[in-house]
Amino acid sequence: METNTFKTPGQLIDALLEEKGWTQRVLAVVLGISESALNKIVSGKQSLSAELALALEEVFGVEANRFLDLQAAFDLARAKLVVRPDPGRATRAQIFGGLPIADMIKRGWLDAPDIRNVAQVERALTKFFRVENVEDIEVLPHAAKKTAVAADTTPAQLAWLYRVRQIASEMMVGQFSPFGVRRAIEQLRTLTRAAEEARKVPRILAEAGVRYVLVESLPGAKIDGVCFWLTDDAPVIGMSLRFDRIDNFWFVLRHELEHVLQGHGKAQVVIDAELEGERAGAGPTVAEDERIANLAAADFCIPAKTMDGFIARKAPFFAERDILGMAATLKVHPGLVAGQLRNRTGRYDRFTNHLVKIRDIVAPSAVVDGWGDVAPVGA
Repeated sequence: METNTFKTPGQLIDALLEEKGWTQRVLAVVLGISESALNKIVSGKQSLSAELALALEEVFGVEANRFLDLQAAFDLARAKLVVRPDPGRATRAQIFGGLPIADMIKRGWLDAPDIRNVAQVERALTKFFRVENVEDIEVLPHAAKKTAVAADTTPAQLAWLYRVRQIASEMMVGQFSPFGVRRAIEQLRTLTRAAEEARKVPRILAEAGVRYVLVESLPGAKIDGVCFWLTDDAPVIGMSLRFDRIDNFWFVLRHELEHVLQGHGKAQVVIDAELEGERAGAGPTVAEDERIANLAAADFCIPAKTMDGFIARKAPFFAERDILGMAATLKVHPGLVAGQLRNRTGRYDRFTNHLVKIRDIVAPSAVVDGWGDVAPVGA
């Protein structure tokens, strides 16, 4: 029998009964079920089970999958008539599936204690992203863009960026000028000799008109720093300090300051993620603005020619006394020499004893969000 013309399993069963000349009562006896139960299945009032489909296969020689396929198609068609479409479901899938909502709630970024309260979470998200409707949040592909970011920016990075922007918008700093930033960089250079001196960084940057914010990274964001401008004379530098090391701190900070000096981040936010290894170099695959910032940052830590000469003289063995001697000569912390050696040689397992932690030194004098603290932000 051709079974492709039927729309429900009941229609197929009826046709098979007619072919055999059976009544539903006979089939009920053969199957070992009540006649009323069989009638409900044939009439579509009750769904056909997989067990019954197998029994029908034995009786009629029609594969069980055929009965089940008809049942599934019938159930779906019936559901389409009953279930009301929810245009917001796809939007919620993209927002809740993309943004780290639970972490944002935990960090105090969203005023929504219960992630299961969708309406409350959506209200908190519109406030956080400063939009009228949840459909306008930037993680959605068709949302009107409010912040110029690269296409490969992840939802977690975007959320982190908005938190930096939120905090920076309420900061009061001095008048910005490129000259002031250059002078600040000269001051910062004198601080690199001792780790404790890094506590002065936030004050020096504020005096130079740079809003400097420390925001702990979100899981999976792999973000190190960001440079953008609130206005043409209001640069912002955000850092995550996800690598709590003196060499990474000074490299990322000077990297972002070069973006400020070059005016990078005005047309498009500069988000620096995984700023180590190849991405910290000046190779042909590195974007031009990143190459410029990388060179400035590396030279700030240890002048390139000095590092070249040191490696040429000492490679492949770098004695402890040589690292300490070079640091003393350049008046920098040994961790900066160690960090550049690790980057140049690709041996990130070496010289770790010099890579002192820096976050607890900088954080007390900076505007901080994370690591147990929530930056106070107005409504």
